[in-house]
Amino acid sequence: MRWSHYFIPTLREDPADAEVVSHKLLLRAGMVRQLAAGIYSYLPLAYRVMQKIMAIIREEMNRIGGQEFLLPALNPREIWEESGRWTAMGDNMFRLRDRKGADLCLGMTHEEVFTAIARDELRSYRQLPQIWYQIQTKFRDEPRPKSGLLRVRQFIMKDSYSFDVDRAGLDRAYELHREAYCRIFDRCGLKYTVVEASSGAMGGSESSEFMVRTEAGEDMIVVCEACGYAANLEKATSRIAPIEDAPGPDAPEEFPTPGVRTIEDLTVFPGGAPADRQIKTLVYMMSAEDGPRPLLALLRGDHQLHETKLSDALGGVAVRPAHPDEIRDLLGASAGSLGGVRAKEIARARGRELRIVADLALRGRRNMTTGANRDDYHLRGVDVERDIAVDQWADLRIVNSGEGCPRCEGGTLEVFKALEVGHIFKLGTKYSESMGATVLTPEGKEVPIVMGSYGIGVERVMAAAIELHHDADGIIWPETIAPFDVIVTVTNIKDDRMREAGERLYAELRGAGFDVLLDDRDERAGVKFKDADLIGVPYRLTVGKKIADGAVEIFQRRTKRASEVRLSEAVARLRELKAQSRP
Repeated sequence: MRWSHYFIPTLREDPADAEVVSHKLLLRAGMVRQLAAGIYSYLPLAYRVMQKIMAIIREEMNRIGGQEFLLPALNPREIWEESGRWTAMGDNMFRLRDRKGADLCLGMTHEEVFTAIARDELRSYRQLPQIWYQIQTKFRDEPRPKSGLLRVRQFIMKDSYSFDVDRAGLDRAYELHREAYCRIFDRCGLKYTVVEASSGAMGGSESSEFMVRTEAGEDMIVVCEACGYAANLEKATSRIAPIEDAPGPDAPEEFPTPGVRTIEDLTVFPGGAPADRQIKTLVYMMSAEDGPRPLLALLRGDHQLHETKLSDALGGVAVRPAHPDEIRDLLGASAGSLGGVRAKEIARARGRELRIVADLALRGRRNMTTGANRDDYHLRGVDVERDIAVDQWADLRIVNSGEGCPRCEGGTLEVFKALEVGHIFKLGTKYSESMGATVLTPEGKEVPIVMGSYGIGVERVMAAAIELHHDADGIIWPETIAPFDVIVTVTNIKDDRMREAGERLYAELRGAGFDVLLDDRDERAGVKFKDADLIGVPYRLTVGKKIADGAVEIFQRRTKRASEVRLSEAVARLRELKAQSRP
């Protein structure tokens, strides 16, 4: 490729609306342009990188026996209703109607479609195992698109699915994918941590995420260096010191708390209580076919709720915080005066059924303080299990740095930001049972197919590589996914000797199998060097004044080392450098 004919609209300054490093550099390097919030156009340089990432993914998926499909992005409502996810996906799903009034959606993922194919075509254990995959555009109605390619509404994903006759087969497929993902991310130059994760709306018994540590990440990861425990914050647990409660009264006692609206207010109010002796009461609404249903989430006053943990506890049902008017209609009080005592009776009197989910840290607690469901009043002396009709106990709280590791005795947890680049799930029979996908065992018994689901975000791999590999001058691409292997920079294209030497190098490098970009622009040398550093090509061959002595310069972008080499030896030397850089 010749730069003079290639479309690389570089920018000198960081765009004002770019927040994270990868977003800034993708824009400045002329790789992407925004069409709308969370919707990007990929320009030629970016698409070359993405094609190399996708080639690595294909090689590794084919290596474990994967077969590539391409399924429709436009899905009918009926197939998502079969799995129960038409409602469960909530507002994150793009929905539309065709001219005949039929409901459709843009696929966020393809469990339903792949399961339908398996249901219609697989009959016997003899046809299993199967691994099917695709690399395709997905859609998510992201409420707050931001951070460039890290939170978008349209994206490219590799999604694969395993089909087995039993759980042992699923375990093998899951491990095959785990190993393949490690090879993929290693080859793409990423440093990552594999963590336990929530399965969310996907469902299933187990899942793991592949996370890249970066301040640009939007997930929080919990790690114990002592034993290697690692989990997403939405899944992480920890050890906390037990609290001994003094005996309380035989029944809760109401007392006035004028102006008290928060946990903090009550800690300083005369006759109040410290945060760890309060019950935090949060009202949420669960998605349901017949409309939102209310629930109370109860936690210790000094703990914070993780909404994904709440959703997981409810079987993956989407939840949202209740609006102030919904809260008052339900319990007759404002948010600062709520509690679980008699909450079900109050709600029932108002024509609503109420579910109560309590965090495990409240189990066995007594002599606690909580809202009285009456503005400006609280209750003291609450015994959680005696006085509150809890429907479900679950781990709901957010883990904090410094808390004890749940796996080893002496370890403490560190919490840091990370970016998800891959996620693997053991789905089990969630989709095959709901959609009727069965096969016959060797004994002739009909059983549901046991499934796994496995995803990689292509753009996220690209963005993560930039977050990990950059400097003040621009991107430093890992060699395996760089848009070009080498750039030949002719410092003065009007000089016949330089131009001819550049053309010679360009031809020889292409003949040797290198991806080459020839900078043949009529620009100052400084501009060309800055652009080369910005777009991050691993090697630069500079043809300058020393060509009079038959010499050119090889510059390594990562190390910033420059060395002189004879023009006739440049290709061989570049081969040596690339061989030395291979892991």
